[in-house]
Amino acid sequence: MSTWNEIKIILNEEDLEYIQGILYSMDVRGVSIEDPRDLLDREKGPLTWDFADINIFEYGKDKAVVRAYFNIDVDVKEVIHEIRERIESAKEFGVIIEDFEIFSEEVHESDWANEWKKYYKPTRVGRKFVIKPLWEDYEPQGDEIILNMDPGMAFGTGTHETTRLCLEAIEDHMRSDTRVFDIGTGSGILAIGARMLGASEVVGVDLDVVAVDSARENVGYNHLDHVEILHGNLMDVVEGTADIIVANIIAEVILVLIDDVKKKINVDGVFIASGIIREKEKMVSDALHEKGFSIVEVRREGEWVCIVSEVSHA
Repeated sequence: MSTWNEIKIILNEEDLEYIQGILYSMDVRGVSIEDPRDLLDREKGPLTWDFADINIFEYGKDKAVVRAYFNIDVDVKEVIHEIRERIESAKEFGVIIEDFEIFSEEVHESDWANEWKKYYKPTRVGRKFVIKPLWEDYEPQGDEIILNMDPGMAFGTGTHETTRLCLEAIEDHMRSDTRVFDIGTGSGILAIGARMLGASEVVGVDLDVVAVDSARENVGYNHLDHVEILHGNLMDVVEGTADIIVANIIAEVILVLIDDVKKKINVDGVFIASGIIREKEKMVSDALHEKGFSIVEVRREGEWVCIVSEVSHA
């Protein structure tokens, strides 16, 4: 049984994106986010479930909880010190993060997984998708596409706004004989969704070996072929070109990706970028324009943005 150091950060919802950026730049093995707003959105949706036994407002309606998992041999005090230092240095860039708390404890992976299951129920996304955890029963209706998912260690449920936005964009832009690159694949949900929509080939990439294992397992749970999950940094390990390149990461990493995307995207292909908070939409759009992309559409949900673009033709 694997044991991990869990760093729990309780913070205001509006600070989630920046904290994620801090954590993903560290040697984190996985990140889980519990956002009451997401759970409430799902409760209001077409697939509802009973919240009676779940205290989602344990820390307040405007509070989110980020759980970051580090190897058991790291110095937890040093990790917490680094997080606090980075939060303090954010003030230099006009980012003020206040009213947060940080805790740590050792946790067993099985304990984490069982605790998380009570928050994870079938959820409809877009026109056809239903994201279904392995341990839940659900009978598909009509032409629904069922994504059988196990979030694994700290990779979330796939029901965050950015994941929904990306799945919906893939659904709208999928064409016959489409090759897809999913950069920062995480649990593999976008790669799996693309293949189930008819993509001829999908390549998912993640730098985190735990994510790679999780994504490969989820591909297996859905009995898919022509989906390859690779371990590597961004687009360094993908070969050839794609018709759709999707990256649900964070705004700063998307900026780094743009040049490689331009080299790897086919004529008339689309770049679907999310993980972008609204305040950084213009920054990403401006960078895309500067690199020769034109914006096809912008999708928004809550505080999050998904930008769909293509290389401008001379």
